[in-house]
Amino acid sequence: MLTLPTYADVVDAARRIEGHAHHTPAMRSRTINERLGAELFFKCENLQRMGAFKFRGAFNALSRFTEAQRAAGVIAFSSGNHAQAVALSARLLGIPAVIVMPIDAPQAKIAATRGYGGEVITFDRFTQDREQLTQGIAAERGMTIVPPFNHPDVIAGQGTAAKELFEDVGALDYLFVCTGGGGLLSGCALAARALSPECKVIGVEPEAGNDAQQSFRSGAIVKIPVPHTIADGAQTQALSPLTFGIIQRDVHDMLTVSDAQLVEGMRFFAERMKLIVEPTGALGLAGAWHGGLPIQGKRVGVIVSGGNVDLARFAELVTAA
Repeated sequence: MLTLPTYADVVDAARRIEGHAHHTPAMRSRTINERLGAELFFKCENLQRMGAFKFRGAFNALSRFTEAQRAAGVIAFSSGNHAQAVALSARLLGIPAVIVMPIDAPQAKIAATRGYGGEVITFDRFTQDREQLTQGIAAERGMTIVPPFNHPDVIAGQGTAAKELFEDVGALDYLFVCTGGGGLLSGCALAARALSPECKVIGVEPEAGNDAQQSFRSGAIVKIPVPHTIADGAQTQALSPLTFGIIQRDVHDMLTVSDAQLVEGMRFFAERMKLIVEPTGALGLAGAWHGGLPIQGKRVGVIVSGGNVDLARFAELVTAA
């Protein structure tokens, strides 16, 4: 039987990452509150170390390595943010790191991963299986794989973002969470269940990549082809058994939004809140804004997952809009 991580694991993760991860701010905007008729609290993980929430889970997982694992090194596969998170965490902990990244990942993410000391091996996400490639290298080099979401320590670490938000702003009626493989969503759901049990946790995906929504509604994990969306952090094909188990139990609903709505969110963050947010990071706001849920008069949390986007690409998207 599958053993799911618990809120106690989130509490332990918070202790391990304290002093290493940033306690990011919960920001507000009068403009969006008036527009939506609700009180929104944005958990700004775009201001986290390496620019995304992924640092939390990666550092928590690597900090639990044995001495033998530390000596042999870590290997991970990622479209970008988990890559940077593992590379930075490994550098801080003195662990060698290899990162398997899609060749079409944002160049800023590839460059940052190398800058943190990670050895980057690229692959074609449309023709090669990243997990198979990673497993081969891990076996050859004796490295430990830390996947981006199918890992209890990663999930627990991601949940510390919502733990901090609830502790900073109190109970919420809704919490909108960006969703790719579901590590952030499932971790946040664990925190919500413990700290704000009446809060409705809502996962938000790009329309082109709604595997989690299909899985949630069908009751079984659905795998899709690699989706074509500007939300590169949500170009996952399926949830994992761990994330699916928590999402099925603790999440209220799954929504989808268009790429155009993500760009609208990016523009809003830049113009009104002076925040650079990557497309995936705007999923939560887009879900609150366009998801059709009755949030008027409610206290609403939004996890802003990251801000790692090439500036030229950012300018291209928001200017075209």
